[in-house]
Amino acid sequence: MNDFRSLKFLDTCKFLFKMLRIDYDVMRKILQLKLTMDQRRVPTILNMNASKKKEGNQFLKSLGLYGLYGLILIPFIFLGDNYMLQMSLTFGVIMFLLMTSMISDFSSVLLDVRDKNILSTKPVSKKTISAAKMVHVSIYMSLLTGAFVAIPFIVMIINKGIVFSLLFLGVLIFNVLFIIALTALIYIVTLQFFNGERLKDIINYVQILLSVGIIVGYQLLIRSFEIVDLTVSYTFSWWHAFIPPIWFAAPFEWLLNQNMSSEIIYLAMAALLIPVISIIIYYRLMPSFERNLEKLIGDSGENKKKLYVLDFLWARLVCFNREERVFFRLASLMMKKEREFKLKVYPSLGFALVFPFLFLLNGLSDGSLSDIGQGNMYLTIYFSSIMIPAVIHMLKFSENYKGSWVFRATPIEDLGSLHRGTIKAYLVKLYLPVFIVLSAAFIWIFSVRIVPDLIVVFLAGCLLIIISYRLLNGETYPFTQSFEFAQDMNTGLNILLTLVSGVFALIHFFVLSYSYGVYLYLVVLLIATIVSWLKFFPKARVL
Repeated sequence: MNDFRSLKFLDTCKFLFKMLRIDYDVMRKILQLKLTMDQRRVPTILNMNASKKKEGNQFLKSLGLYGLYGLILIPFIFLGDNYMLQMSLTFGVIMFLLMTSMISDFSSVLLDVRDKNILSTKPVSKKTISAAKMVHVSIYMSLLTGAFVAIPFIVMIINKGIVFSLLFLGVLIFNVLFIIALTALIYIVTLQFFNGERLKDIINYVQILLSVGIIVGYQLLIRSFEIVDLTVSYTFSWWHAFIPPIWFAAPFEWLLNQNMSSEIIYLAMAALLIPVISIIIYYRLMPSFERNLEKLIGDSGENKKKLYVLDFLWARLVCFNREERVFFRLASLMMKKEREFKLKVYPSLGFALVFPFLFLLNGLSDGSLSDIGQGNMYLTIYFSSIMIPAVIHMLKFSENYKGSWVFRATPIEDLGSLHRGTIKAYLVKLYLPVFIVLSAAFIWIFSVRIVPDLIVVFLAGCLLIIISYRLLNGETYPFTQSFEFAQDMNTGLNILLTLVSGVFALIHFFVLSYSYGVYLYLVVLLIATIVSWLKFFPKARVL
């Protein structure tokens, strides 16, 4: 096996591990083996063409892309001496990228139980195994972070000087420690309270909530600053204490701008102390974490047969023949049970719920909620439809794609019922719940006067679903392809279909100028939806 440079650097810190009573030699051997095996793993950022064979260490190759992404940090460096703004934005972007990478690529490392059958039979302490996991993740996160900030750091030295740049490096170390510890602690808490299959679902939801939370947090960060006549000012509010990027910006304001206000000092102390405290807590909980990881090996809970009454009821309501009902229930179960599907699709549903409200927040800066309720900003609900093409595309994929032979072996009388049942399942199980929640909130804000408009938005969404399914999935059987091909999509067509939602919104905005324009638009969309449904999914017999 290779003697990696990262391990040689780690040798210089050998005494620290011995102080923590960790068997360094054993930990180093475990890390050497894991790093060797990782050379075959393809990071998410390079998974855009997973169907093609890739050779060499894919993670190291991905660092070049992270270096290019780091260029987006450079404009923030030239925002003058308003360190709270520029460093909050900088660390906001860094935390967004590192957290998403941690979720997509490294959660499987923290939750890995495959080596327990080997290591548990050997004289290796659980503390050493946990330390190996944490160092394993830390090595890759350090390389990723280094690649991401390398070019901006050079620009920073030239533009800001060596003192600013060294402070940035120091704060960045605490930032990375915080991200790693936070992710690990979330999983520790989850493992503590849930068992078996339920635990695996909860972990899935935690990953999804983290993805959505990052986007929402970034929007809150932007709104922490007031911009008047191109002059940016920062005023502390109590809720800023819950936004980590602001913590990590505070040391710059405190030390370089000599801002000695108590709020800035408290935020700076949070940036230094909370990551350290988080790492200490994780270190204390490592033995418990390893014990609880055993819950992932099997299902310790009772397996009870569930009666999916609602699925049967919906199938009766929206499907008009026996075969269509069967495929409706099949698609409903696949969307409900497949964790990989949920991990890829549910964040999009979360974004669909959040985005309309984020754009409403912009209106609150110019007026009150009652003022907004008198206008036509309810059209922001169309932002919930831009996720439709991406989700429809995912209906082709499944973890259990090898069982797709059953579609060809089963004597299906109407092939169209397979696609119709799947689309209706998506409409009822995923699209409709999001739309109902948004509609209820928007009716509360804008009153019942927008009910006809909401019907128009719903019909536009249904039409977009039909068009997207036909163009993206075609005649492909649903749930019959491997997720490794999920990134092999027609990107141009996907973007074009996403823009169709904007076209519907523009037409809607235009027809509001006429007295009965909304009702006429409603009728047109209803006819177009029915015609598209009958044309794209006619009854087709299997020969």
